[in-house]
Amino acid sequence: MAKKKKCIVWLRKDLRLQDHPGFRTAIEEGYQILPLYIWDEKDHRWADGAASQWWLHHALTDLEEQLETYGGKLHICHTKGDSAKILESLIKDYEVDVIFWGRRYEPEIIERDKQIKEGLKADGFEVKSFNTHLLFEPHTIENKSGSHYKVFTPYWKHCREFAIDPPSDPDWESCNFITVNKGSLSISELNLLPDIEWDKGFYDTWEPTRKGGEERLKLMKKGKAKLYQDKRDTPAEDGTSKLSPWLQWGQISAREIYHELAKPANELIHSGYLRQLFWREFSYHLLFHAPHSIDRPLRPEYEEFKWKPNTSYLKAWQHGNTGYPIIDAGMRQLWQTGWMHNRVRMVVSSFLVKHLLQDWREGASWFWDTLVDADLANNTMGWQWIAGSGADASPYFRIFNPITQGEKFDKTGDYVREFCPELADVPNKYLHKPWDMPELELAAAGVVLGKDYPSPIISHPDGRQKALDAFAEFQETRKK
Repeated sequence: MAKKKKCIVWLRKDLRLQDHPGFRTAIEEGYQILPLYIWDEKDHRWADGAASQWWLHHALTDLEEQLETYGGKLHICHTKGDSAKILESLIKDYEVDVIFWGRRYEPEIIERDKQIKEGLKADGFEVKSFNTHLLFEPHTIENKSGSHYKVFTPYWKHCREFAIDPPSDPDWESCNFITVNKGSLSISELNLLPDIEWDKGFYDTWEPTRKGGEERLKLMKKGKAKLYQDKRDTPAEDGTSKLSPWLQWGQISAREIYHELAKPANELIHSGYLRQLFWREFSYHLLFHAPHSIDRPLRPEYEEFKWKPNTSYLKAWQHGNTGYPIIDAGMRQLWQTGWMHNRVRMVVSSFLVKHLLQDWREGASWFWDTLVDADLANNTMGWQWIAGSGADASPYFRIFNPITQGEKFDKTGDYVREFCPELADVPNKYLHKPWDMPELELAAAGVVLGKDYPSPIISHPDGRQKALDAFAEFQETRKK
């Protein structure tokens, strides 16, 4: 009897069985499959943050349960920068013929994967990589001059001209798995969950399973996507998809979301929500073509911008103690739930880099550690956009007013009252500027500024002027 071919499907940011080209190819070509996950704590400088690790624990648990329904088991390994050695060892232990994996786009991982692939091929092993994370490979989209896009709208219009393959599932009933040996770790041995229970609010907010993502997608398809354009800026309402963490870990593919919401004759094909899906693609496009942008300005002239490091400002911002209710509500929502509303992300980011003149990289680092949907491309480009140093960037002199932003997008105050309950009895008239409230009325609302709720760490006029002065200084420096 001929020996059965064996393959490893190395799972990374594609923790799903559905619409997975690696699994599909392995099943269609008759391989015995070893599903593999390597928790590599040092696979690149931006190793997954604490909130992302919480999600990863549950995503792996869910994936393992799904595999078990078909008779499979996930082989789990842990390393600190030696994924190549683990792969080489498993190839020998299991007598594997080929390795399949989904491509990743972080600059350091591109280089690492290239070295792994070249090393394995030199030793006579077959390696195949697939696009499991995006709608388009970043290097395949070019403008008319044959270069990469630097502005989103032309990129978005160009991409809409291409057909996107529909999701394709393998015949799991015909799948054969390799029996996992005792060298595999349990998910709990990866120690992804926190020792201190700061994650309590996560469990009330999220169901970090494939099923949870499918339910969110159903809500979008039933009507939330149509309302997205009107509801997306109101943080007190559940007006956004909240699909980002499932997308980030690949529990649901970008193709699945696209085709659910953009089927032929569906008016959602040009919807605001799908535009956001393509902004994610654009972020990866830029990350691929400008790998330095992870921790350096995309626009090199911004290397000269003079930030004003201030530990007190940074901590007040991180902990939601700035004295601006919309800012503090957003930062507390982030800490409690691992997520922040999109509109509020822009407002709190602007406040940090403009009112407080703190380096955008400080904000990006905090978001990276506290967001369950932390995505290197999106996180980087979002912060660079706010700082004025990115593609399609908001001009540095565009400064969000945290008072009027709160009054406009949280008119009833429901959002602020949820995450800043000490302000619950403050009337709407003063909710976003409690320092203007007469002292007697403040006392009646049970608020003593500086005690129950902080006074503003900087006035809006002062913060705005300091930002404009810093920008003017930057412009003068560039002229010299």
